[in-house]
Amino acid sequence: MKQYDVTALGELLIDFTENGTSEQGNPLFEANPGGAPCNVLAMLTKLGHKTAFIGKVGDDFFGKQLREAITEVGIDSTGLLSDPEIHTTLAMVHTYPDGDRDFSFYRNPGADMMLKEDEIPTELIKNSKIFHFGTLSMTHDGVRAATKKAISIAEEVDELISFNPFCTSGEQVLYGLGHCHILKISDNEIQWLTGKEDYTDGVNWIRERYNIPLILVSMGKEGSRAYYEDKIVEIKPFLQKNTIETTGAGDTFCGCVLHYICEHGLDNLTEADLTSMLTFANAAAARITTRKGALRVM
Repeated sequence: MKQYDVTALGELLIDFTENGTSEQGNPLFEANPGGAPCNVLAMLTKLGHKTAFIGKVGDDFFGKQLREAITEVGIDSTGLLSDPEIHTTLAMVHTYPDGDRDFSFYRNPGADMMLKEDEIPTELIKNSKIFHFGTLSMTHDGVRAATKKAISIAEEVDELISFNPFCTSGEQVLYGLGHCHILKISDNEIQWLTGKEDYTDGVNWIRERYNIPLILVSMGKEGSRAYYEDKIVEIKPFLQKNTIETTGAGDTFCGCVLHYICEHGLDNLTEADLTSMLTFANAAAARITTRKGALRVM
């Protein structure tokens, strides 16, 4: 029996989200705990799964706040290290009128980039059913080597590997595609990566090059799709009139998908299975858009 359902590696940071204006008319920002991998784990933990995180924050005020936040929501933090010299990574989140957002990262360098290959907790990964990672942990040499080592450890024990890319380096995204069983990719990311406007054409482009059993495409206001064997299932979204911002919606969706795989496995999924999985994930993603932030409000 594995000790953890899902272990994730990557960035844990502070999302500064807009929260009104001051009396002087200056924008106010709220310091929300965030980072895609930990957002995914927070959703999984809320759904009753045992999770663990591997990463690095600064030995500063924000780093301490983040360690407390993930511990508070129930994520195992034994794999979270503190860097005594480099500050915790920060992100400024600009929210558009429709709730969509844009990020500006302050990580040149940031503590999440300082994770080293020899700091990867081997037994933590081996004791997990699923290993999850993204591409922000592959943007620089040291943390890229650490991520690749973690992936190789998961592969040694035939662990399921989940990958959620971010529009960074095409080379690193392609590396992730070559080492995952579950791919969650957004509409704009699949177009950026493959050059295909049609999402199915984009998925076919990926499948011609990589053997990924389950590919999920999140399409924002258009819903989501699952591609599994010869099956394509599309589920419409649950649009919310009181949407505040979309930060964490994709991570919520991803967490719910991994929840379904933890419960049912990755083999012999039917159209009914995929429909149930996507419906639940779409609903949860819609709910999270009515809250500010992600990690603490799952």
